[in-house]
Amino acid sequence: MPSNVHRGFSLNEPLIFETASEGRKGVEPAAFDVPAADASKSIPAGLLRSGNDALGGFPEVSEIDVVRHYTRLSQWNFGVDTGFYPLGSCTMKYNPKINESAAALEGFAHLHPYQPEELTQGALQLMYELEGYLAEISGMDGVTLQPSAGAQGELAGLLMIAAYFKAKGRPRHKIIIPDTAHGTNPASSALAGFKVVPVKSEGRGVVTAEAIAAIMDDDTAALMLTNPNTIGLFERNIKEIAKAVHKKGGIIYCDGANMNAIMGIMKLGELGVDVVQFNLHKTFSTPHGGGGPGSGPVGVKKALVPFLPRARIKKAGKRYRLVYDNPKSIGRVKAFYGNFGVMVKAYSYIRRMGAEGIRKAAVTAVLNANYIKESLKGTFHLPYDQPCMHECVFSDKTLTQYGVSTMDVAKRLIDYGYHPPTVYFPLVVHGSIMIEPTETETKATLDVFIETMKQIAEEAKTTPDLLHNAPSNTKVGRVDETRAAREPVLRWRP
Repeated sequence: MPSNVHRGFSLNEPLIFETASEGRKGVEPAAFDVPAADASKSIPAGLLRSGNDALGGFPEVSEIDVVRHYTRLSQWNFGVDTGFYPLGSCTMKYNPKINESAAALEGFAHLHPYQPEELTQGALQLMYELEGYLAEISGMDGVTLQPSAGAQGELAGLLMIAAYFKAKGRPRHKIIIPDTAHGTNPASSALAGFKVVPVKSEGRGVVTAEAIAAIMDDDTAALMLTNPNTIGLFERNIKEIAKAVHKKGGIIYCDGANMNAIMGIMKLGELGVDVVQFNLHKTFSTPHGGGGPGSGPVGVKKALVPFLPRARIKKAGKRYRLVYDNPKSIGRVKAFYGNFGVMVKAYSYIRRMGAEGIRKAAVTAVLNANYIKESLKGTFHLPYDQPCMHECVFSDKTLTQYGVSTMDVAKRLIDYGYHPPTVYFPLVVHGSIMIEPTETETKATLDVFIETMKQIAEEAKTTPDLLHNAPSNTKVGRVDETRAAREPVLRWRP
């Protein structure tokens, strides 16, 4: 059995409401020296909960009960600090703790956005320099740090594209999106007011210049290209594609969600890209998942710089200042100036890694993905047998004859102590299993994972019921995910 399997001390944990006891308290506060407020008088009747909508009060528990409850729950969590997290497309890489320490420095953590410029010069310098680093890495001419997530960065970029054509007096209404693009691209385009025009990738998993030229017209504002794409392949025709789009006056938008595979190796701006969003929570050392905060800076070429969100940071001599007098700006897309703590982590990461370190991280991520691909391609179906970038994509084609699906493989991996890879995405691969190891993992870790995947493939042939009933080593067994999505239980009932 692969050595990653672990069985150890693990406690059950009931709902905290079920451990409550009337009169039990965590602390004994001092007596109130003001009259108690009557909620019915201070809160509008329409906002008061009543009957079945009432929570029934908070659970009455002691302080140690609360500490133990949340500590035990935290031990059930799985994250990149717990084990291998091969979630394709999401780049779940390890984030050095020193960058968390930098963000927690008192001068950064206690900074208030309303403090005057003369008292925030250090923060403004950090933001100014981070913009410069991101511009250098991507080959762009200007960067905004304001968007608070990758998808909001997409929206900001598309709004700038719309404003650009409006300023020229010739608004455009369509965005071309390949079937190998990042999943949020169509929604971002629709939110920005564009009509989505889909285009299929050719048989080798990339878009051709001929396919783009055939649908590119004077009403198409941009092509949204994810490069590397969601199959894990580099869009090798990007220069020819850019020429076809630019010939019609269009713009090339590159979704930068997968930049971890190319940073420090090549610059998107030199390949014809005009707009790119960065996912600091994927590529530049910010914890990913759990609701945020994220950050999705956007870089643009010179023609789009006037449309960047306000305010911009300028340097005059040794002083940094916020400039608001950019009349073509699309305005704010986030309160104040973005998620500053995330910026500190990204700045710390880039400064510590340096140009060579950033390049080495990308090279190692690509090497790891190709190692997994070559090791498993004789066991699992590999729809695109060619060198990949940050991730490799398999399918369940060789398993369906045993009645085993991709979901069965994913659930069985949990029994072996792994967070499952991304499944059933990208949609262009039926029954897809998308694995992204990142640069984080050692060869020893990858070898155990590969051994586990091979064992699961063997189980699919000999004992498929093991997969059908997985996971069996967890607190909760196989759940009805469809019913959970359609009939969620959102409130505790006694």
